[in-house]
Amino acid sequence: MPFAGGAGLAARSAASALTDLPAPLREEPLPEVTRLLDRNGHQIAQFYYQNRQSVPLSAVAPVMRQAIVAIEDARFYEHGGLDLKGTLRAFVTNTRAGGIRQGGSSISQQLVKNIMLTQAESEQERAQALVRSFRRKLDELRYALALERKYTKDQILERYLNIAYFGAGAFGVQAAAKRFFGVDAADLTLTQAATLAGAVRTPYDTDPSLGDERRDRLRARRDLVLGRMAELGVIGKDAARTAAAEPLALHLRPEPGGCAGSAHPFFCVYVEREVLTNPAFGYTRADRERRLQRGGLTIWTTIDPVAQRAAERAIAARVRPRDNQVASETMIEPGTGRIRAMAVSKRYGRNPHDRDLGPSTTYNLAADTAHGGGLGLQAGSTFKVFTLATALKQGMRFGDGFTIPGAYVPSYGYRDCSGRAVNDPNTVIHNAGGEGGGGPYSLEMGTWQSVNIFYMRLEREVGLCDVVQTAKSLGIRRADGAPLHEVPTFTLGANEMDPTTVAAAYAAFAARGRYCRPMAVTAVVERDGTRTDIPPACATALEPAVADAVSHVLTGVFTKGTMRGQSIGRPAAGKTGTNNGYTSAWFAGYTPGLAAAVSVGDIRGSYRYPLTGVTIGGRYYGAVQGASLPGPIWVASMHAALRDTPAYGFVPPDMARFGGGFTPGLKEALEKQREKEKKKREAERGKHDDGDSASATEKDATDGAASGGEQASGSTTTPLAGGGRTTPTAVRAAPAAPPRHSTVVHPTRNSPVATGARSAARGTSPRAPLRRGPSGVPATAGRTGWASLARPHAAPPAAPPAVRRAKARGDAARHGAAERGTPKHGTADHGTTERRAAVPPRTPRGRHSAVSHESTHPRTTHGAAHGATHDAAHAAKHPARGRATRRAESPARRHPSAHRVRRHG
Repeated sequence: MPFAGGAGLAARSAASALTDLPAPLREEPLPEVTRLLDRNGHQIAQFYYQNRQSVPLSAVAPVMRQAIVAIEDARFYEHGGLDLKGTLRAFVTNTRAGGIRQGGSSISQQLVKNIMLTQAESEQERAQALVRSFRRKLDELRYALALERKYTKDQILERYLNIAYFGAGAFGVQAAAKRFFGVDAADLTLTQAATLAGAVRTPYDTDPSLGDERRDRLRARRDLVLGRMAELGVIGKDAARTAAAEPLALHLRPEPGGCAGSAHPFFCVYVEREVLTNPAFGYTRADRERRLQRGGLTIWTTIDPVAQRAAERAIAARVRPRDNQVASETMIEPGTGRIRAMAVSKRYGRNPHDRDLGPSTTYNLAADTAHGGGLGLQAGSTFKVFTLATALKQGMRFGDGFTIPGAYVPSYGYRDCSGRAVNDPNTVIHNAGGEGGGGPYSLEMGTWQSVNIFYMRLEREVGLCDVVQTAKSLGIRRADGAPLHEVPTFTLGANEMDPTTVAAAYAAFAARGRYCRPMAVTAVVERDGTRTDIPPACATALEPAVADAVSHVLTGVFTKGTMRGQSIGRPAAGKTGTNNGYTSAWFAGYTPGLAAAVSVGDIRGSYRYPLTGVTIGGRYYGAVQGASLPGPIWVASMHAALRDTPAYGFVPPDMARFGGGFTPGLKEALEKQREKEKKKREAERGKHDDGDSASATEKDATDGAASGGEQASGSTTTPLAGGGRTTPTAVRAAPAAPPRHSTVVHPTRNSPVATGARSAARGTSPRAPLRRGPSGVPATAGRTGWASLARPHAAPPAAPPAVRRAKARGDAARHGAAERGTPKHGTADHGTTERRAAVPPRTPRGRHSAVSHESTHPRTTHGAAHGATHDAAHAAKHPARGRATRRAESPARRHPSAHRVRRHG
């Protein structure tokens, strides 16, 4: 009697609780997988809080539906949310036991429990959803009855199959079918369906990814499901016995989440950081992270598998993951800013035992810190292009130039954009091995040979702030996010940069002055199919004519400058960058259709570990220059990336605006140099058998430089200083090519110098007007040597090529040694050993100085066994000649290691 009375009171209490049903549970969208696709629609990565992909009930095999109902709620289609028999049986049993001893939950009740678990935001909420109490069971029952009023049975079953956890990290039947068997839910067989249905009740105890013991439990549960299906008449007993005799036949397919499992992990990190920092994906970072991990988005990205593979292979062929030196490259499409490739020589991930150094890194060294990168590397002479663009914008012409000294101290004339003087009287800039190297240089020669003093002087003439503003308009930002250092050595690359930022800036020249912010995402598709396309973020940073003029000069880097002898077989422009003390090396360049930047530095700290006397990728380098390692990586990657695309030329420059410049004394200086070299060749004629051909080749190149001319890839253009003319040759005609890719070369105009039209006194120059001050005098005349140069008469035209070639025979002129593979700098330590006693202490931290060290030809790499001996022998035979030397180095600053960032004073 006491037991019966107690049970009656409990039943009345339960009935009272069920008479007033609550509103159905608020159902948030289920957490689903966010997928990243490449430009062709192939998945490259996925993010998820729960590995789930919801599917309609019609996309689930009928046998799977039968199996789950048979084992979880055989009377599902008969009861109305409450299986009265099963629930009362369990209720009485648990009441007598004083706790939960028997389950009687229907599928509707289990759906309620899973909804509560999914919506739990904290461990406390999860614990409340799982607590074993009468109160929770009553709440589940009440909400289940409310769901039965809201949905049909099939709708409830569909929701349950999509929310249930099956083990091995698989949420929902579609993810479970993929994870366990590598098939879609619609293709599940009887044995496979019974296996998944058996895993739902105890997903952790039957997780097949955790060992053989749990697989045995999973098989036992499968056989139980098959027996229950046969007992209910869903399948025959023979079919049940046959299925039970089969093995589990699991094909566990890994479903990695995040970038560690991506085929392109560094690009994946860039996209992830872009989503997490872009307000377009949510008001707060927590909102954005929730959307990425749970939103079920499909994100279309910009990566091109062909370009990505080209970059990865070019780097892997020259730099190994275990090298302390790391190479990074980013490729960007001009005119859109779309990132086509992003590669790093290290593997993505943590090193064994969480060591800092090793073959892996978690830093995206091709990007800035905002996109998972490190502190960056000083960009070196790649920054000279911003001074070049500024000079052309202010009215400088091809062939304009001035005479520079052998050493230069930036002691006056430099002001930052706040108007503050930032002169540096304690820094001495040198060219060519640190001594001498002065004389007249034209704009092209100063660029092709990457002459530091010329560019320091040019920066002073056009204005430091103007150069900084040009760089900013082209998207230049420091890799660490700090303000740019507006110092005299800005033009020499004093700021630490990342390849993505530099590539985007150079892409603007290819796009005729149109700068586009680097973009990695082109479209976002919501789980309901709504698509949002993301347009490029672009703006005009330079006049198209100025950008064309810059490209015109930079093409000569491949034909007469630091990259001479290296080609991708189509028109290209670019600039090398080699930093003071060989702390890092760069190459940035572009074609009309693709731009790329490559950086190389030591991951242990670029200032503490310079790129001298190093073995990288199994090859020995006395000193790594922009043309010796980054340059070849760029050439190989661009050649492969553009292999199946048409070759277009650059838009020719406006010669009426930019042609006809003049550098006083340049022609005479080059004539003297040729005579001197001729005598030297005659004296050494018997020592070098191959001197004749090399000398003739260099003679032609020197004559072209003397006249201020430039030979673009596959075309010749008018020499600008001497007044000579050549017939233009089209590179390759492309039918119906876009205007900015036009290969049409304008008819060569007569040089104003040759025709006498270039007379400042007569005022007949076709040059674009300079900025003028209040008195009518050009505003830059007081500070620009090229703007105030007097040209009283025209220079005589250059001699015909045949005559010039006949004047010289013998060894190679000026750069001949480098062409034969002899390192230009003499020794592995830059050939400055005898001068180091005069080097003052390093610049205190905060000066942020940088000087480029570059040679006109790539430094030859040598085997480790004989590289140092060869360099030493050459140093004893030839004077050491470097590109530039600084007496005071930049402060030592650590490049990010594999797992942490440090700064060293």
